[in-house]
Amino acid sequence: MEITDVKARWKDVWFSFCLALLILTKLEGISAQIRYSIQEELKPGTAVGNVAKDLGLDLGRLADRNLRVVQGTKRDLFEVNPRDGVLLVNQRLDREELCAKTAPCVTNLKTVVENPLEMHQVVVEILDVNDNSPKFPEENYTLEVLESALVGSRFQLEGAHDLDVGLNSLHSYKLNPYQYFRLETEEFGDDGKVPFLVLQRPLDREHTAQHWLLLTATDGGKPSKSGTINVTVIVSDVNDNPPVCEKQKYTVTIKENAPVGTFLLTVNASDSDEGLNGEIEYSLKSKLKGLSSDTFDLDSKTGKLVVKGRLDYEETQVYEIKVLATDKGVVALSTLCSVIIRVEDVNDNPPEIEITSFSSRISEDAPPGTVVALMGVTDLDSGVNGQVVCSVPLHLPFDLKPSPDGQSYSLVTKDYLDKETTHMYTITVTAKDLGSPTLSSTKVIQVEVQDVNDNRPLFTESPYTFYVLENNKAGMSIFSVSATDADGGENAAVTYSLVRMSPGLTITTFLNINEANGTVSALKSFDFETLKTFQFQVVASDSGTPSLSNNVTVNVFILDQNDNAPVILYPLSSNGSAQGVEEIPR
Repeated sequence: MEITDVKARWKDVWFSFCLALLILTKLEGISAQIRYSIQEELKPGTAVGNVAKDLGLDLGRLADRNLRVVQGTKRDLFEVNPRDGVLLVNQRLDREELCAKTAPCVTNLKTVVENPLEMHQVVVEILDVNDNSPKFPEENYTLEVLESALVGSRFQLEGAHDLDVGLNSLHSYKLNPYQYFRLETEEFGDDGKVPFLVLQRPLDREHTAQHWLLLTATDGGKPSKSGTINVTVIVSDVNDNPPVCEKQKYTVTIKENAPVGTFLLTVNASDSDEGLNGEIEYSLKSKLKGLSSDTFDLDSKTGKLVVKGRLDYEETQVYEIKVLATDKGVVALSTLCSVIIRVEDVNDNPPEIEITSFSSRISEDAPPGTVVALMGVTDLDSGVNGQVVCSVPLHLPFDLKPSPDGQSYSLVTKDYLDKETTHMYTITVTAKDLGSPTLSSTKVIQVEVQDVNDNRPLFTESPYTFYVLENNKAGMSIFSVSATDADGGENAAVTYSLVRMSPGLTITTFLNINEANGTVSALKSFDFETLKTFQFQVVASDSGTPSLSNNVTVNVFILDQNDNAPVILYPLSSNGSAQGVEEIPR
């Protein structure tokens, strides 16, 4: 009797057994994987498969090896018979509860045996059975339709949902034969099929005030299951003119950086009815009822559409929204207008300048074209917004030379530099893209001009003229000369010396000049009666390499002092001297 029951159980189980056995030798254990496929809703105790047999275990030693199943979930969906190795259903298997809409629906188990210790992978795929009927949200649905509705008007109904998947899910809708309406369905992505009633002939409330329809939803299972909803169509009188949009499709383009509150357009609808039946309210709707936009805001009275949230071209380039224009009639009429909003990319990334090489000091005699710095330029934008042009102020003696690809620049001198005029240049490199509006960035570079010895010392006078009293004190200074050098540092340090014309005794042998300050001293006392004037030259030399120098002529006039007594020259005495000469003390 027990054997008969087991056979009957196996006959009741429809499953496809997929066995993929992969044996890997790893240390001392053996790992294998097997896979079973069973239908959901099998009774507890139903055999899934013989794990021991499929793993090639010795059934005779099975009791000693402590065969057991380890499950990763809190629920023990399966159990294994440790005597014969048969894997059994332990609890009710509901594929919809376990996996919802996920396909395939699999449960991973691990079988463990001891002596030696081994662990094997068991994958059980739970197949869907058609155990759920399509279900409508409510049993009854009321639809109000104006008696003036035009033939061909479409009215959206509540759709049904089926928890099953694949062929067992919702397949089609069917409407009981009725002369006034026919049924159409429309696909809406993840939400599946949505039913619409289409008016086939004009309605007359005075003739028939209500219509009762039966809508049936059927799945694709075999045998199929179905669900129904009672649809009551109430025919309303009066307000027989729905609002009409000025345009069936509005199109507008907006930049992605448009601030919240930016005006987009005004949706305008008109209603030829009077009073409340002609007053219109606007609302945002998506293709499915009840869904509104969080990105845009619509004034319900004026139809003015403005930006409500942040726009991002990289996320969404085009928005397609529906504006529902509804009148205020007792039975409101409405119409949908499409609004296409295109988001336009903006130039929101400024260029970046990176200095890759830089010489902070440039000699003032560097030839034009000397490279001062190398820099790279990048812009994260694309197209025109990513094209960059760099520049430096025109009044500076520097220029930028772009590379062939336009991604890097060389900062070079375009003229000779003059430290005596400008010893330091502050160069602002500006990078601008070609977007609109243009974005830019700057990088400041400071270049110090190094001095070269290119200026000779200049004397304050040329020539110098000095007047010196005779009988001056030997060794004392009598006058000084001075020269300046426009260079800096050692190149501007001036020393003085006398030009000695010949190796013999000249006037310069009686003069001395201080090398540091140009003070001239007389080494002897001058005598007007002997020397009334003389001339010499002074050389001023800087300390540059090579040294530059300049000379100046110095004219000196000796001024007479009354230092000689009168002498009688005639008549002469017999000895040849003047008679009666007497010197009077001074």
